[in-house]
Amino acid sequence: MPASPISVIVLAAGEGKRMRSALPKVLHPVGGRPMLQRVLDAARALRPEALHVVYGHGGERVRAALIDDDLEWALQAEQLGTGHAVAQALPTIPERHRVLVLCGDVPLITPATLERLCAAAGDGDAALLTITLDDPTGYGRILRDAGGDVAGIVEEKDASEDERAIREINTGLMCLPAGRLRAWLDSLDANNAQGEYYLTDVIALARREGTAVHPVACPDPWEVQGVNDRAQLAGVERAWQRREAHRLMREEGLGLADPARFDLRGELHVGRDCFLDVGVVVEGEVHLGDNVTVGPYVLLRDCRLEAGVHIAGHSVLDGAVLAAGAAAGPFARLRPGSRLAENAKVGNFVETKNVEVGPGSKINHLSYVGDAELGQGVNVGAGTITCNYDGTAKHRTVIGDGAFIGSNTALVAPVTVGAHATIGAGSTVRRDVPDDALAVTGSRQRTIEGWRRKSDKG
Repeated sequence: MPASPISVIVLAAGEGKRMRSALPKVLHPVGGRPMLQRVLDAARALRPEALHVVYGHGGERVRAALIDDDLEWALQAEQLGTGHAVAQALPTIPERHRVLVLCGDVPLITPATLERLCAAAGDGDAALLTITLDDPTGYGRILRDAGGDVAGIVEEKDASEDERAIREINTGLMCLPAGRLRAWLDSLDANNAQGEYYLTDVIALARREGTAVHPVACPDPWEVQGVNDRAQLAGVERAWQRREAHRLMREEGLGLADPARFDLRGELHVGRDCFLDVGVVVEGEVHLGDNVTVGPYVLLRDCRLEAGVHIAGHSVLDGAVLAAGAAAGPFARLRPGSRLAENAKVGNFVETKNVEVGPGSKINHLSYVGDAELGQGVNVGAGTITCNYDGTAKHRTVIGDGAFIGSNTALVAPVTVGAHATIGAGSTVRRDVPDDALAVTGSRQRTIEGWRRKSDKG
């Protein structure tokens, strides 16, 4: 008999006052994605029947951030506890479903752990995710019966000395039968110091009516680490980065100089024998072909680097595509629309934008080239600028195959430099230059013998 369908309820109504931020807590990023999005991603791996998000006042920003997702939203207008929060989403969930309750500020939970939790609940029992800590101070302790199931949860302030010695604690993540959960929630009361309806109280209600509550041990404390302040957020971020670095090394064969100094804030696809030096940051979607090497402190955002590409240190590549054997850096900035053909090179302190650099062409030093098309074998001298903006519109510069652009040249677009043409150093080119021609601008040099600066004349 197939297992009952799963409906997921994610609790995301917490205000996060300790974050001291205008951004809702669950939207703070981990690995470049909002915490809530990471929880939803893990839940989606289970192919649930529905995903419900419970949000509170000011949650409009949360809804706006996830507007493209197929989610059911439930407003918790008053913050009356976790039991009350679950009750806001429960009315639309069929009684035959299993309800998986997750927290929007626990972003490292994995699909594998959630699958074990749901499997333990079966079709009529309940299951509770637990973790054993070296120091369980401040957490509710798990009490087990003779058969190993959960007999109850005792809060630390109410625990005896023997109960405080228990190191297995409640994580707040659980899977419950929807039909019975309705009755349990209706039986909750707020007769406690906080005046709130606690979801954890349903465990005692379940046991009272004879429903088994199976504990499921979580193997990694970071999976169930909640985020309530910036320090916890930083800890979760580092844990996520360690996880991803080791996954890339073990599963994809990526070489990392130091996994502790690598940041993945998007998706990275790698070929064989790729190597990233320390301090590399990956954002958006990045594809690396075989034998790509990236130097220290490089930012790669939404890039594609084909086989044998080398990026030297302290470079920024944003929306760039580099063909096989191309190179960039050090201290290069390739902005969106930059495309380097085979064996092309953009060197130190060069900025490009919306430019096609042909096979074997070089822009080696201290230049800005934007809205341009360079043919094959072009050499662009140091200090060259394509003047692509006239104050109203952008214009394009076209440089033919084999052209040589002398240092400190200004190419005032729209302009075309013909194939194998040469531009003299220090020129300002405003008109097209034909193939195989030499263009030189500026006045003739004059030399005045015996001239001395005023300070030298005494």
